[in-house]
Amino acid sequence: MTSSTAPATPADSATGTARTAPRTRRARRLPGFEGRMMAPGLLLLAALSIVPFLAIIVMSLARVRLLGGVGLEWVGTDNWTRFFTDPDLGWTWVRTAVYFTLTVGLEMLLGVGLALAVWRLARGRNAALTLLLLPMFVAPVIVGLLGRFLTDSTFGLYTWVLRQVGYDGDIMGSKVSAFTAVVLMDVWEWTPLITLIALAGLTSIPASLREAASIDGAGGRSMLVHIILPSISNVLLVALLIRSMDAIRYFDVIWVTTGGGPADATKTVPVRLYETAFRFFDLGYAAAIGLAMLAASIVVARAFIRVLDREGLTR
Repeated sequence: MTSSTAPATPADSATGTARTAPRTRRARRLPGFEGRMMAPGLLLLAALSIVPFLAIIVMSLARVRLLGGVGLEWVGTDNWTRFFTDPDLGWTWVRTAVYFTLTVGLEMLLGVGLALAVWRLARGRNAALTLLLLPMFVAPVIVGLLGRFLTDSTFGLYTWVLRQVGYDGDIMGSKVSAFTAVVLMDVWEWTPLITLIALAGLTSIPASLREAASIDGAGGRSMLVHIILPSISNVLLVALLIRSMDAIRYFDVIWVTTGGGPADATKTVPVRLYETAFRFFDLGYAAAIGLAMLAASIVVARAFIRVLDREGLTR
């Protein structure tokens, strides 16, 4: 028995294509199973992020009254005009930039150096890494309190040590020494994070690459400059991005230790924002400062991301 099947004509093919095209477009428009499962969480996250952001924008264009209930008085761009003409706030941004540069720079240098030292250890690497990571697990408020007691002019251990070498001044009573103290506290706490990230990058370098460089006659310095550091450059950029985002808004240690003093020597933008909002209750001006901090964070993050993209394209 033979069966005959009619060959498909061009018209039938065109009809089938026309029927499946809307179905394909509809399938592309509809989210998949993963998208439907993530949708409630994404919508909730968007609501928790977008609504406060829009509220801060409105507050930056108004004067917020708290007596007799929350009320907004529209003032237009007065808060922003004050923001760009406030000389004290300008110096606060300068101090924040200096603080950011010193803390992040020292943490990167010390973190990479410690990571190289731990990486080269033949024995006791885990014990050394455990000791190095301890400061990172201490709450910033505790770090501030610890630094405050250690630098106390009456019974502080660091004050006693400095007096033994001839320094009789008050560490937290001088502008330069107080600023240096809060920078070193930040460096002490967060250098282990850079060490951990850099060490993860170092352990991923193939041993064959180092062996080939050694066979070609590369010494210790040449190996470091031309092999090791280029191999972990992307990892270091990620570490730099993480620390930079945190250093821009760092508040805990400074507030607990000095409160922005002496004579505003350690008053950074986050400290000024806190005082403006919760000490003087000038919430409109504080909203403008907060939006400016957000813009600065985005600019710094975008700069590092562009560097990461360029590194990724060139390798």
